[in-house]
Amino acid sequence: MPGKLAAEIQQTKPFALLEEEAALNIMRTAEVLGKASTCFLREYDLSPTQYNVLRILRGAEPTGATCSQIADRMINHDPDITRLLDRLEARGFLTRDRSKEDRRVVRARISSAGLELVARIDRPLRAFLKANLGQLDQPGLTSLIGQLEQIREFLQTKKE
Repeated sequence: MPGKLAAEIQQTKPFALLEEEAALNIMRTAEVLGKASTCFLREYDLSPTQYNVLRILRGAEPTGATCSQIADRMINHDPDITRLLDRLEARGFLTRDRSKEDRRVVRARISSAGLELVARIDRPLRAFLKANLGQLDQPGLTSLIGQLEQIREFLQTKKE
């Protein structure tokens, strides 16, 4: 029995492998969820990448984080972290300080305005996630998380 993905992408021939269908389903789902997240965050005048940086910096308090530390923790990697930080700093959501010990090191810290914005997003974001992923029960979500982590772990170990 063909899955729903084939109909969504108007594919008339069966997938060559079940693994191909699974991989394409993961990518398609990530795209659909990404678009929904982008629409949700538009209300706060943030991109998902900007929101991700603010969440990282909130979690890095009180010491903040360097560009490379932020890049390592990003969900979707952005090749130009510096420009992304420039835009967030210009909007007053973060500050940057050069280390006195090593002038090459610049630490970014979330500002009070950035903290307020992320805190304002927390509750509506939880509701958004419940509404969009809540059709899976707790065991289903736990299973999904485990399976996705297993795939990611395999791919990352293979890469190294």
